[in-house]
Amino acid sequence: MREKIRAILNQREKRQIIDLDAVPSAVLVPIFEKDGEDHILFTKRTDTVEHHKGQISFPGGKRNIEDETLLHTALRESFEEVGIRPEDVDVLGDLDDEKTLVSNYIVSPYVGMIPYPYHFKTSPDEVQGLLEVPISSLLDKNNLREEFETSGSVRYRAYYFYYGEDIIWGATSRILKRFFDLICAGGEAG
Repeated sequence: MREKIRAILNQREKRQIIDLDAVPSAVLVPIFEKDGEDHILFTKRTDTVEHHKGQISFPGGKRNIEDETLLHTALRESFEEVGIRPEDVDVLGDLDDEKTLVSNYIVSPYVGMIPYPYHFKTSPDEVQGLLEVPISSLLDKNNLREEFETSGSVRYRAYYFYYGEDIIWGATSRILKRFFDLICAGGEAG
């Protein structure tokens, strides 16, 4: 799966969003194999973070001045939030930018494989817990709800991925949906 995802992500041109009033940020979409099945790692944010309190998200955050690139941002934030060392990530490629509708972030997502088992070390200030979600569960149509929503004057399609009692929504779900659309169209998943 690793090389197929790498090929699919690198054969396309990334759509970038340019908005000088938005906050540049980046996330890592960490994929790992557990019990013979591919999973994605998500964080559940604490209620004390500035934005997106209590939401399910990918590890990541806003770009710091010392970050050379947005990839460095994604890797630095993943280390700070969940303890994934940058050298342990096999970066497969990137996805199109996604803009948050309320907090005004432009999110650059990077997809990477990480080893498993892994000794995750969460930041208690930012991460309430981790979710290790099988990709097969996320691809199960019974676990996805789509609907149209409005934010200000913008009407958009919203996605809700259900996993047990948790709901993945917002920019995280739009990034996830775009990833699955690419990979499934590339023949990787059903």
